[in-house]
Amino acid sequence: MTGKKLSDESLLLVQIAKNDQTALAKLYDRYGRPSYALAYKILGSVEEAEEVVLDVFSQIWQKAATYDPSRSRVDTWLFMLTRSRSLDRLRVVQRTVRAAQACLEDAKIPFSSLREPMENAIIEERSAKVKAALEKLPAEQRSAIELAYYKGLTCAAIGDKTGIPTGTIKTRIRLGISKLRQALSEEI
Repeated sequence: MTGKKLSDESLLLVQIAKNDQTALAKLYDRYGRPSYALAYKILGSVEEAEEVVLDVFSQIWQKAATYDPSRSRVDTWLFMLTRSRSLDRLRVVQRTVRAAQACLEDAKIPFSSLREPMENAIIEERSAKVKAALEKLPAEQRSAIELAYYKGLTCAAIGDKTGIPTGTIKTRIRLGISKLRQALSEEI
């Protein structure tokens, strides 16, 4: 870790790297629910979202020493881990659903949805700020960011889906993220 003053959360990661279970519990108490809310928004499944959160905190337990406070804040790092794991899980679930559909179609059995009904996730203060900042973006920037972030689509896939050139999609995402960073840095 660096010589400058570490945040409380960075200190928790230092303690976690030394196998301090209490520090992991504190980090989970702070970020378990917001991580779950993000995973649920991406996956739409209680069970899958819970699995992702468990995987993320297990990864934190194993790799806390690799966290570099000069690269990102702890919450940013944690949410990127959650997002990445969620998108990985989403791809696996989608492949499984497609395979199940193909098998059921071959067997001429009607397919019923594997997803559970939507449930309300508790939105923490930071996710509310991000949502509010997203709402302030122009619709085309917000839409491009949501398709990329929550659906895991590439710029080319977003372009194919919307009929908008890939370069335009990239520009909208870049501008939108820049505006989000500015809005969120003013909030903190």
